[in-house]
Order: sequence, then C-alpha cells, then structure tokens
Amino acid sequence: MADETVARDRAKDGGQQRVRLRHFSRSLPMLLLRAREAMMRHFRNSLRMHDITEQQWRILRALVTMPDIEVTELARATFLLGPSLSRILKDLEARQLIERRQDENDLRRSRIVISKTGLALIEKVSPQSEEIYAEITHAFGSERMRELQRLLEELEVVVNGLEDRRIPDEKGEM
Repeated sequence: MADETVARDRAKDGGQQRVRLRHFSRSLPMLLLRAREAMMRHFRNSLRMHDITEQQWRILRALVTMPDIEVTELARATFLLGPSLSRILKDLEARQLIERRQDENDLRRSRIVISKTGLALIEKVSPQSEEIYAEITHAFGSERMRELQRLLEELEVVVNGLEDRRIPDEKGEM
C-alpha cells in the first residue's frame, strides 16, 4: 500500500497551503465499508435463499429486540432513510412479515410489530446466521471479536460526542 498520506495541491494560484490526505484506502470510512462488505458477503446467500434483502433482515432483526416501535424510531435504529424504510415496510407488510398499528397517542403515526410469520422467518434464518457468525468468530478469534465490537461501540460514542464540524456553504449556512 502506498504512503499513509497523499499530498494534493488545493489550488495552484494564490499560494494556498497544501492539503495532506491519508490514502483513500486507509480512510476510516472506507475501511469500515470494506469490512462491512466482507461480512455481508457471507450472509447474502442465506438471505437470498429466504427471499429477503439485507435491509428487510435488518428491520426484522430490530423488531425482534424492539417489538413495538414507531416508524421514525425504527428508521433511526436501522439507519435507513425514511423513503427507503417506507418502501421496505410496504413490502414486508405485503408479505405479512410485519404488522402496522395505529399509535394510540397520535393517530397520525403508526407502530410496527413483527408478525408471527416474521418471527417464523427469523427462526428459520437464525441458525444459518449464527453458524456464519460462529465461523467468522472462529477465524478471527472470539477475544479479538469482542474487542473489535467494544472498540467500535466506543468509537461510535466518541464520534457522536464530537462537535459537528460541517463546513458552511457559500452563504455561510450549514
């Protein structure tokens, strides 16, 4: 792999300073994306065999641990954008894997619950999923896997606690 950082000229004129960037392949977002992709490659065939997408599985898995959840909360929990989540929920509802119920306190909102059919699908896929996890954990090492999970959780907390450093647009707005 090339040098950890790559120098780039921000602008040739005006004598502006050079910006040093780490090599693209060594940027943390890319490392995390590549690791996620490597993990998901092992799960996709199992999900396909059960005619379910990664996002649908993510929602069903979330609903097992949060059995009655408002749609906005579900979007936050699953890191899915509202429009995508709405489309996926329609598909899951059509397949009778979830049920949508009116929120008793706010009739404009709905709550999502996993159905008996959805739970049956979870029961069917879970053994394969756990087998894949066990294989990956065995190859990586269970202690290292626990440490990686702990470090990732810690990183999330630290990064969420950082001041938002968005760059203002040309109007000075964020």
